[in-house]
Amino acid sequence: MRSMKKILFVLMAVILVLPSFLVTANTNDSNSENDKVQGDGKIASKDEVVYATLDASGEKQEIYVVNSFDITKAGTVTDYGTYSNLKNLTDLDELEQTDNEVQFTASEGKFYYQGNINEASLPWEVSVSYFLDGTKISPEELAGKDGHVQIRMETSANEQANPVFIENYLLQISLALNSEVFSNIKAEDGMIANAGKNKQVTYTVMPKDAAELVLEADVVGFELDGINFTGIPSSMPIEAPDMDEMTGDITTLSDAIAEINDGVGELNNGVSELNNGVTELVNGSKQYQNGIVALDESSGELISGSKEINKALEMLNNSLNNTEGPGLNGIQDLMGGLTQLSAGLRETASGLEILKQNYEDLYLQLDNAMKAIPAYDITDKEINELKASDANPEVVQKLVETYKAAKTAKGTYATVGPGYKTLNEQLVPVIESLRDMANNVDRMADELSSSLEENDMDGIVALQEGIAEMAASYKVFHSGLVGYTDGVSTLSDSYQELHNGITELSGGTSELENGVSELHDGTTKLHESTSNLPEQMTEEIDGMLGEYDKSDFEAVSFVSNKNEKVNSVQFVFKTKSIQYEVPETVEKPVEEEKGFWDLFLDLFR
Repeated sequence: MRSMKKILFVLMAVILVLPSFLVTANTNDSNSENDKVQGDGKIASKDEVVYATLDASGEKQEIYVVNSFDITKAGTVTDYGTYSNLKNLTDLDELEQTDNEVQFTASEGKFYYQGNINEASLPWEVSVSYFLDGTKISPEELAGKDGHVQIRMETSANEQANPVFIENYLLQISLALNSEVFSNIKAEDGMIANAGKNKQVTYTVMPKDAAELVLEADVVGFELDGINFTGIPSSMPIEAPDMDEMTGDITTLSDAIAEINDGVGELNNGVSELNNGVTELVNGSKQYQNGIVALDESSGELISGSKEINKALEMLNNSLNNTEGPGLNGIQDLMGGLTQLSAGLRETASGLEILKQNYEDLYLQLDNAMKAIPAYDITDKEINELKASDANPEVVQKLVETYKAAKTAKGTYATVGPGYKTLNEQLVPVIESLRDMANNVDRMADELSSSLEENDMDGIVALQEGIAEMAASYKVFHSGLVGYTDGVSTLSDSYQELHNGITELSGGTSELENGVSELHDGTTKLHESTSNLPEQMTEEIDGMLGEYDKSDFEAVSFVSNKNEKVNSVQFVFKTKSIQYEVPETVEKPVEEEKGFWDLFLDLFR
């Protein structure tokens, strides 16, 4: 009983002291209000932190801004923003809002207030989707599940928002993964770090960029404590690297490309000359072929004429050997035949002389052209190394085909060429023999005429013997002439194969010239585009660095463009966590009978 009285005494003392305490507190608050100087206040700077809550799929739910001011002069401060709700985070003063103006009275130092701005557009569009064992699944269904999970996060610029933030801010995305839930984590574009019992996965999206990020892991009892998105200015200055060594290497590369272009230019000129030479070779070969064909076709006439001469000599010889001897008329006819025979032999010799000269010119042209073809011996190993290089495969193939065709033509000519020269040389004794026979025939005709005038029968007998000898010699000559024409026929047939090879070679060199010309055009363009490559590379790197160097960026307000002296604006978003709640059976607690003290305290609860 005494104890109970003591407790009541203490309570009565507390009740008596409490009003005076409240009065003192109110007095202090009143004094605090009085400390605030009336009039316009001044601020040194303002910071804004934009918070947004998102659902697990990235849909916007709520946006609020925490405004922080550095007050340099106490008084009334005006801020701007279209807020749906305001909360003073510094003291108990009410904030006044008229349209989009917010006014408050603040002392020197820091002042904070919060404003809800749910209708605003965030700079980034965010979408999060979830897949379990390859099948898309809602976040609610995924909670507590086991299997292989994919989390796909997509970010893009919100066209409705102020573009200054997407252009100058980088977005950091982070996930804290419980190691007891997540294993075999894969984040191709992210960085994985240990953070206690969690694995911290962080992605960075550069200014202006959109992103499609994928995180994969094996899970047991899936739970996720939300995904954090932080938007901050990319204000860190980026220093250009030392370019001297790099540009030195690039200069060496540029010089090497210039040398390659010069070399290809020389190759182009050489191949062009080769093609022109081969074209002339084809023309000369064609003329030579036409000449040898014409010679072969005229061989029949030559043999026929030679047969007539041989036949005439035999008849003349038979006539002179007749026991009765030829009459006067026969001798006169014989003289006319000898004159015609001499003219025919000389005409044949002149024709062969012209043929020999033309043949000699054509052969000389052909021989010079064939000798102009290089006698390189390129091994299969060297050809394979050339094919394995970075050279244009089509040009390499044309080079190889041209080399093989040229080598075949040169080899064929080396085999049959001496026969062409020998054939031409064989014409010399033939022509000389024809002219000798013509001279003999003229001499016989002169002697026959003298014998007739002098009535010298011995001269006629000598003529008879000469004709007999000439007839016998001409048979041998005619046999040699037949052999010669057979050789011409064989030569004409075999030369067709050589001419075909030369024609094929011409086609190869023509394609080769076109290919090398295209190659030279390409190396010329490459040389022109890389001649100032070090300067281009330096400008490109400077441009890339300038694109991400936002060190000169000046912050602007997110809530209103009327706000001045904005020091910084940051964005902090977080998706709703995905938690699996195990259903529990809750037992209703047994109520105990309250004592006097509990009943008394209930009066103040």
